[in-house]
Order: sequence, then C-alpha cells, then structure tokens
Amino acid sequence: MNLLLQQITAATDYLQSLSFGQPRVGVVLGTGLGELVNHIRIAHSIPYQQIPHFPESTVESHKGHLIFGYIGDTPIVAMQGRFHYYEGYTMQQITFPVRVMKALGVQQLLLSNAAGGMNPAYKKGDLILLNDHINMQPENPLRGLNSPAFGPRFPDMSCPYDPQLGTKLQAVAAAQGGALQSGVYVSVMGPNLETRAEYRFLRMIGADLVGMSTVPEVIVANQLQLPCAAVSVVTDECDPDNLHPVSIEEIIAVAGMADKKLSSIFAGVIAGL
Repeated sequence: MNLLLQQITAATDYLQSLSFGQPRVGVVLGTGLGELVNHIRIAHSIPYQQIPHFPESTVESHKGHLIFGYIGDTPIVAMQGRFHYYEGYTMQQITFPVRVMKALGVQQLLLSNAAGGMNPAYKKGDLILLNDHINMQPENPLRGLNSPAFGPRFPDMSCPYDPQLGTKLQAVAAAQGGALQSGVYVSVMGPNLETRAEYRFLRMIGADLVGMSTVPEVIVANQLQLPCAAVSVVTDECDPDNLHPVSIEEIIAVAGMADKKLSSIFAGVIAGL
C-alpha cells in the first residue's frame, strides 16, 4: 500500500513539475477514439513511458500519451489510450492514472469505449450513455487497499455514473442534433470476443453492451468520490441468432466513424464545466 502511494506521489510530482496548473476534468479515450485531441489547445503531450510508474499501452489504436490542455477555458488532462487487464496489467496498474488524475485536482471524469451492442435496438455507430454496469472482470482494483488514503474500502455503487454529468451529455448531444441512448455495460476480461452462448447469457443477466474496460476505472472513481460518466460507441451488433465474424480492424473503423460526433459532445460538455 505504501509503495502504491509513493508511486502516485512520484507521478503526480513529475506532472505538476510541468507547471500546467490544475486540470479540472479528466478524460479517458477508448479504442479507436482520439478525435477529442483536435478540440484541445495542447500545452503538453507526454508519452506514458516518461511518467514515473505509468504502464505503457500495448493495444493498437491506443497512442499512449497523457495530454494537458484546454477545451474552452476548462483545463483538462486526457488519456490518449487506456490500459486493460488482458494486456497483463494488474487492476491497480490499470486504474493508476485515475488516482493520479484525482491527485492532480481533477473534479470530474469522462470515459469512452468501443463496445459490442447486444440490445437489438442498437446499431453500429450508436452512442450509448452508460447508466449502470455489471462487473465480470476477474479482479477488483480495490482488493487489498485498506488504507483510508485510498478512500473507503467499501464504496457505495448504487449510482456509479453521475446523473448530472449524464444530463449534460444528453443535452449537448440533443443541441448538436443527435441523441444518446442509455444502457447497461458489462465488462469482461477478453481479449477474445464472445460466443453466441455468451452473448445470450450476458443479455439474459441484464447487459445491453459488452466490452473489456471502463468498469475498473469507474470503481476507483467512485472510491475517490470523483463524479464520472461514460459513453460507449457500438462497434458491432451482437445478435447471437445472426452473428457474423468481426475483426479488431472493423471495430476500430466503426469507432473512428463515430468518433467525431462523440468528441464534439465531450468537447461541448467540457467547455461548459
């Protein structure tokens, strides 16, 4: 526990030495989602490997830079690529950047991801505001962290996604001529995609979307009492009775096509915070 605290402090001290100031909003950009960078007046773009104790992204389309800058007058810090359990990292490594963001002064967190759409109402390219999740990851990022320095050991998860941030995302989407549907996201380990039987099971337990990320960061954000919201891009339609093979290249391509719309919504919300 002391080691993790020391690592958070070392990373925070290094980033504060860049003299950017205090970011108010943190952003985690998921697979194929990087267009938001074009909305940022960038002050610093730091490769993850330069930041003490940061993991390095090993996934295609995750560029691996921490970006400091402004959207409107709002100072932000954005992760251009995240970390996943299937990469071989521990849950504490995966969520380390969220703890550093909080230590830097971030007050609100926005996350995005690419996900398979199991709800038959969803189509490729749809944007879905998460209203709840199911955690099927094999580990928990809070395991073993029983020091008050990390937040309460048993954080309440009755409302993991901040309703006020969600309302702002929906309002900006509507003002820009679009709409956000809502749904429940289930996070699994990966990296393989699911079988037909697994899609049926996940749908049966109440999930609308399936992916391999986001939930660990959201758990830690709730422990830190950091309000957060997350939006998924539906990259493939997961109908077990009409299932077609899909490749990561196709998933990235679909995410990229929806990225401009999602990034515009995020930018609009951030500029108003």
